[in-house]
Amino acid sequence: MSAPLFRIGARGSKLSLAQTGQTRARLAAKLGLSEDAFEIVPIVTSGDRIQDRTLIEAGGKGLFTKELDEALFDGRIDLAVHSLKDLPTRLPDGIVLACVPEREDPRDAFVSLKAKTLAELPAGATVGTASLRRQAQVLFARRDLKVSVLRGNVDTRLAKLESGDADATFLALAGLKRMGLEGRAQARSIRKTRRLQPAKEQLRLPRAPMTRA
Repeated sequence: MSAPLFRIGARGSKLSLAQTGQTRARLAAKLGLSEDAFEIVPIVTSGDRIQDRTLIEAGGKGLFTKELDEALFDGRIDLAVHSLKDLPTRLPDGIVLACVPEREDPRDAFVSLKAKTLAELPAGATVGTASLRRQAQVLFARRDLKVSVLRGNVDTRLAKLESGDADATFLALAGLKRMGLEGRAQARSIRKTRRLQPAKEQLRLPRAPMTRA
């Protein structure tokens, strides 16, 4: 087997690898190449390792891109795939935002084993989320609820929900779809985006590939 022509860097979570696989397929089709021409290189980032505090306390969103940027500069990968919302406002010199495919479903999905909607949660219930946006929206809608920090990838947060760390959480619907887990979302809550606005660039389809300038 010949060596791959391109190496795509990505976080090692199931969601990131699923999204990067979609990006690889689209690049291969566009360039008329086999998918084998693109090697996916999983890279663990600081944001993945730090789970005991919020991203703001740990240093900000650049924690999910720092190691991938370093791999680009070192020549270990040729491009990287990110969720657009994870990128810092200012990119490092020499790194460019190469392309942004069309956006997937941007809505937040309510996930709970105890209620079908946020309104049905009992007073005093805990909604786990590390997102300040989601925390603010939850407390604006239901001041009688509690919020707690729930960090981790999709699988980790679902497992924490099942173990009772929280009574409910919100996850990006697009991420659940890409992992084949959309059935975990409460359908009656997905449509209510006027009260729970998603992040501006939430799951803007896959990830903005990054290359060296």
